[in-house]
Amino acid sequence: MRRFGQVIGIKQEHLDEYKELHANTWPGVLKVIEDCNIRNYSIFLHGDLLFAYMEYHGDDFEADMAKMAADEITQKWWDICMPMQNPVADRAEGEWWKTLEEIFHTD
Repeated sequence: MRRFGQVIGIKQEHLDEYKELHANTWPGVLKVIEDCNIRNYSIFLHGDLLFAYMEYHGDDFEADMAKMAADEITQKWWDICMPMQNPVADRAEGEWWKTLEEIFHTD
Protein backbone atom coordinates (compact mmCIF):
# COMPACT_ATOMS: atom_id res chain seq x y z
CA MET A 1 0.00 0.00 0.00
CA ARG A 2 1.23 3.49 -0.90
CA ARG A 3 0.02 6.66 0.81
CA PHE A 4 -0.33 9.93 -1.09
CA GLY A 5 -0.73 13.50 0.11
CA GLN A 6 -1.50 16.08 -2.56
CA VAL A 7 -2.29 19.78 -2.66
CA ILE A 8 -3.95 22.15 -5.13
CA GLY A 9 -5.48 25.60 -4.92
CA ILE A 10 -9.21 26.25 -5.09
CA LYS A 11 -10.64 29.41 -6.62
CA GLN A 12 -12.68 31.06 -3.88
CA GLU A 13 -15.52 31.98 -6.24
CA HIS A 14 -16.05 28.24 -6.86
CA LEU A 15 -15.63 26.98 -3.31
CA ASP A 16 -19.33 26.50 -2.50
CA GLU A 17 -19.96 24.70 -5.80
CA TYR A 18 -16.89 22.50 -5.28
CA LYS A 19 -18.07 21.54 -1.80
CA GLU A 20 -21.56 20.76 -3.11
CA LEU A 21 -20.17 18.57 -5.91
CA HIS A 22 -18.10 16.57 -3.47
CA ALA A 23 -20.96 16.27 -0.98
CA ASN A 24 -22.87 14.57 -3.81
CA THR A 25 -20.10 12.81 -5.72
CA TRP A 26 -21.41 10.90 -8.71
CA PRO A 27 -21.66 7.14 -8.08
CA GLY A 28 -19.75 6.43 -11.31
CA VAL A 29 -16.81 8.52 -10.10
CA LEU A 30 -16.77 6.68 -6.78
CA LYS A 31 -16.87 3.33 -8.60
CA VAL A 32 -13.87 4.22 -10.77
CA ILE A 33 -11.90 5.37 -7.72
CA GLU A 34 -12.58 1.99 -6.10
CA ASP A 35 -11.88 0.04 -9.31
CA CYS A 36 -8.52 1.83 -9.59
CA ASN A 37 -7.49 0.59 -6.14
CA ILE A 38 -7.79 3.91 -4.30
CA ARG A 39 -8.96 3.61 -0.70
CA ASN A 40 -9.34 5.97 2.26
CA TYR A 41 -9.55 9.02 -0.03
CA SER A 42 -10.24 12.35 1.67
CA ILE A 43 -10.03 16.01 0.65
CA PHE A 44 -9.55 18.75 3.27
CA LEU A 45 -9.77 22.53 2.92
CA HIS A 46 -7.40 25.13 4.38
CA GLY A 47 -7.97 28.69 3.15
CA ASP A 48 -7.60 28.49 -0.62
CA LEU A 49 -5.80 25.13 -0.58
CA LEU A 50 -7.21 21.64 -0.92
CA PHE A 51 -5.27 18.79 0.67
CA ALA A 52 -6.00 15.25 -0.51
CA TYR A 53 -5.00 12.02 1.19
CA MET A 54 -5.41 8.59 -0.39
CA GLU A 55 -4.08 5.07 -0.13
CA TYR A 56 -3.25 3.03 -3.23
CA HIS A 57 -3.73 -0.72 -2.82
CA GLY A 58 -2.94 -1.93 -6.34
CA ASP A 59 0.13 -3.29 -8.12
CA ASP A 60 0.44 -0.83 -11.04
CA PHE A 61 -0.30 2.78 -10.09
CA GLU A 62 0.44 4.18 -13.55
CA ALA A 63 -1.91 1.69 -15.25
CA ASP A 64 -4.68 2.35 -12.74
CA MET A 65 -4.32 6.12 -13.16
CA ALA A 66 -4.43 5.68 -16.97
CA LYS A 67 -7.60 3.61 -16.53
CA MET A 68 -9.13 6.37 -14.41
CA ALA A 69 -8.13 9.06 -16.91
CA ALA A 70 -9.69 7.07 -19.77
CA ASP A 71 -13.03 6.72 -18.01
CA GLU A 72 -15.75 8.86 -19.63
CA ILE A 73 -17.59 9.67 -16.39
CA THR A 74 -14.35 10.68 -14.68
CA GLN A 75 -13.46 12.91 -17.65
CA LYS A 76 -16.81 14.70 -17.32
CA TRP A 77 -16.25 15.11 -13.56
CA TRP A 78 -12.79 16.56 -14.19
CA ASP A 79 -14.20 18.90 -16.85
CA ILE A 80 -16.37 20.41 -14.12
CA CYS A 81 -13.85 20.37 -11.26
CA MET A 82 -10.60 21.38 -12.96
CA PRO A 83 -11.64 24.95 -13.88
CA MET A 84 -12.43 25.48 -10.18
CA GLN A 85 -8.93 24.47 -9.16
CA ASN A 86 -5.71 26.46 -9.20
CA PRO A 87 -2.60 24.23 -9.40
CA VAL A 88 0.33 25.28 -7.23
CA ALA A 89 3.29 26.78 -9.06
CA ASP A 90 5.88 24.29 -7.83
CA ARG A 91 4.11 21.10 -8.91
CA ALA A 92 6.12 18.58 -10.93
CA GLU A 93 5.98 18.44 -14.71
CA GLY A 94 2.74 16.70 -15.74
CA GLU A 95 1.12 16.98 -12.30
CA TRP A 96 -2.21 18.72 -11.69
CA TRP A 97 -2.34 18.09 -7.94
CA LYS A 98 1.14 18.46 -6.40
CA THR A 99 2.24 15.23 -4.74
CA LEU A 100 3.82 15.86 -1.34
CA GLU A 101 6.75 14.10 0.28
CA GLU A 102 5.71 11.92 3.20
CA ILE A 103 7.97 12.62 6.16
CA PHE A 104 6.16 10.84 9.00
CA HIS A 105 3.68 8.03 9.50
CA THR A 106 2.54 5.88 12.39
CA ASP A 107 -0.17 3.24 12.66
